[in-house]
Amino acid sequence: MLLYTPSLTGYQRLVTKEVKIGDLSLGNLHPIRVQTMTTTDTMDTIATVEQTIRCIEAGAEMVRITAPSKKEAENLLNIKNELKRRGYNVPLVADIHFTPNAAEVAARIIEKVRVNPGNYVDKKKFEQIDYTDAEYNEEIDRIRERFTPLVKICKEYGTAMRIGTNHGSLSDRIMSRYGDTAIGMVESAMEFLRIARAESYHNIVLSMKSSNPQVMVQAYRLLIQHMLGEFNEAYPLHLGVTEAGDGEDGRVKSAAGIGTLLEDGIGDTIRVSLTEDPEFEIPVCKDLVKRYQDNDAQVKSNVPAVDKISYDPNAYKRRETFAVNNIGGKQVPVVVADLSKLNKITTAELERVGYKYDETTDKWTIGDMAADYIFTAHQKLDFELPGTLKVIVFPETWKETQATASAGSYFPIFMDSGFAEADAKSNLINFVMIDCYNDETPINDYTFLEAVANDPTVVLCLSSTNKNAMQSVRRMMIELMNRNIQNPVILMTDSNWQTADEHLIHYSTECGALLLDGFGDGISLGMSSKSYEVAAAYNQNTGGRNYVTSQTPEQFINNTAFSILQATRTRISKTEYISCPSCGRTLFDLQETTAKIRSVTHHLKGVKIAIMGCIVNGPGEMADADFGYVGSGPGKITLYKGKEIVKRNIDSEVAVNELIQLLKENEAWVEKE
Repeated sequence: MLLYTPSLTGYQRLVTKEVKIGDLSLGNLHPIRVQTMTTTDTMDTIATVEQTIRCIEAGAEMVRITAPSKKEAENLLNIKNELKRRGYNVPLVADIHFTPNAAEVAARIIEKVRVNPGNYVDKKKFEQIDYTDAEYNEEIDRIRERFTPLVKICKEYGTAMRIGTNHGSLSDRIMSRYGDTAIGMVESAMEFLRIARAESYHNIVLSMKSSNPQVMVQAYRLLIQHMLGEFNEAYPLHLGVTEAGDGEDGRVKSAAGIGTLLEDGIGDTIRVSLTEDPEFEIPVCKDLVKRYQDNDAQVKSNVPAVDKISYDPNAYKRRETFAVNNIGGKQVPVVVADLSKLNKITTAELERVGYKYDETTDKWTIGDMAADYIFTAHQKLDFELPGTLKVIVFPETWKETQATASAGSYFPIFMDSGFAEADAKSNLINFVMIDCYNDETPINDYTFLEAVANDPTVVLCLSSTNKNAMQSVRRMMIELMNRNIQNPVILMTDSNWQTADEHLIHYSTECGALLLDGFGDGISLGMSSKSYEVAAAYNQNTGGRNYVTSQTPEQFINNTAFSILQATRTRISKTEYISCPSCGRTLFDLQETTAKIRSVTHHLKGVKIAIMGCIVNGPGEMADADFGYVGSGPGKITLYKGKEIVKRNIDSEVAVNELIQLLKENEAWVEKE
């Protein structure tokens, strides 16, 4: 199999062609560039200029502006001139969807145009059409005829282009042949890329965006393989997860998708699509990128090279394991909450991880995001636990619990070879920690693996103190598969960072990358002692959003674990919102509306609701949402079930109530408790 990355065991950037966007160099190992997109009306020159300046001052190296028609494209000249008058020369990007004539105007004015191959020439009617090969080729000829003029203009004016494929807006033609798949996304872009190459135009960036990080990651990997296989070279890649949403969930979903690829040296520019003001996207981009700024082109690693891949990186399939109690097998991944830094754990502290105790009734209320296990290190609890919760402790403490009535709720955790040497073990569950490739020990000398291999009581807990921790853990997962060791695995990740955004990026990147490849039957997050002290001392207010205000470190970590599982589609514990980041096309206040819809639907576990600002982002960009709330005109909303229109042009004042009624009619509504 042609690999999508130069190295699976260490950090190494994928070498791509160099592209010039104005004076900015992209690709070919240049720094990973960060960008965002304005949300103002493009015809409001001053508002767009001032928002663009705020983005530039936040650190944006490119700013994208929507140009839905020719008049907006023409006004880009006024915006560009006003920015220059104020001393700003950051490259501008025109966002084009349905209007080739607007792209041709914009390409003569600014530094880059973005076209979507799903709707630049083709129209999306959600029709299944069976094309013969001859008919399909005729369609390609039609695309060539309509797209080539833009290519020639870009070549003449030195304008860069992004061929930006979106999962939710694949054309009927692509859908008819490839279906709603990652390979369909790739072929959609490759058709346009072949036309550009035929004109000897190479100033091109590509993207493969989806609101589903699994699909997004697979599509980028496949695109790289196809470019290398067909052209023997790769073009620069713009990374992003569409409609990620806002707050913690938006950051986690973005980091899981973007971070997975960055870990493998993939990506030349990134945009984090949050339903927030665009300048708040930039700090998140910076947190993602800075993880790699001090890396050499190749970080030296003692992790053994991979000579056999035991999984398909282009198609999600969870690693096969046997079940140890409620861990592994076909069961959803578990969450282990680290409470070891608390001096004294009482019933009140368990509320931080989803368990609320009512002393009057002597009953527990268990939330949807209640941890499955807690790690207390040496601490034994002096109260009766809720029946579903189990405690992980060090072996000596575990021994002390075995003569008590709560013995069945405690399980030991051993250090690697300590399990084989232990004089006492649980006959139900034994957790065994492995620091993957933390020294120069050759893989063949990991003799302790033989002691734990396929022991029906052993759950492996994998982490790594290596700089390239994700790659080290992934290499151990590959080794387990190569040896046919099917013990379930808990992914353990500690953070040494400081701010809430930094922690979110770190956890989501390292755990998300493994979960998206089907690795992991549970997740356990922690902080270094220094980071924990900082987090406990005050609640971070990051990026202008108070989304972690009033959370203790334990609450924050527990919620983040469930958010990562939700983002990677491995365990659904809450409502999912697919919310576009807003732009000049938006027909209502997205932030206000998203908050309003969230406030009345957040209890609908597992339901996916898309909130789209205009017809460009819906219904196509809603991808696999169950229900959609889409702007169809000023003050007007159209409601969807899946991709089917249910109610058209509803007044926005009553649209949320109409959405609730639609949920009720389709048995997706439950009353709040």
